[in-house]
Amino acid sequence: MSASRSSSGKNITFHLPRRSLMIAGIAFGVGVLLFLVVWLSSRNDDFYKAGPAATPQQVADIEPLPEPLPAAAGSSDMPDAKPLPPGEEAPQLVETAPPPPPAAAAAPTTEAPVAAAAGDRPQPIADQSPPPSYPPAALRRGDSGTVVVRVDVDATGYPSNVTIIERSGSRDLDRAASDAVRRWRFQPAQSNGQPVPGSIEVPFDFKPQ
Repeated sequence: MSASRSSSGKNITFHLPRRSLMIAGIAFGVGVLLFLVVWLSSRNDDFYKAGPAATPQQVADIEPLPEPLPAAAGSSDMPDAKPLPPGEEAPQLVETAPPPPPAAAAAPTTEAPVAAAAGDRPQPIADQSPPPSYPPAALRRGDSGTVVVRVDVDATGYPSNVTIIERSGSRDLDRAASDAVRRWRFQPAQSNGQPVPGSIEVPFDFKPQ
């Protein structure tokens, strides 16, 4: 790069070395980059800076609202209370107890023998034969009745077939009884000391409280 200057009719030319120009350009770029970094960091600090939180002492210094003034005489449209005539007692507030909540439905009972003794019929296992739950729809309608279920049990103690032989008159109660028995586990029937298939009748008595 060269610079020329005219003085007294003579041209004076200054020659700058190319290396000096490169160093000056790099210094200028680094300065601009540092300026941008400082400017961006200052903007981020201002943006995310949260205001000071109110201390408990400052909250306690807040003055409460003044109490309302008493109502002046005649300021209300309601008539003044008149004294009761002599011989009459002032009415008293009588607190009545809330009505008791509706009683929960009783778990349906079963008259089936719950034992693990060997015999010619399968027997429900006590801790693996829970009673059916009372269907909510039947409980709301007040349905009740007795359901008798016949269960065919295979040699491994699992129900192979469930048949309702006596219905209660409620489809929900019949379904609850049969669905519960399908999940039961049984001690299978015995013949000559060996487990064999068998069947048993299980009655359920549904009575809401």
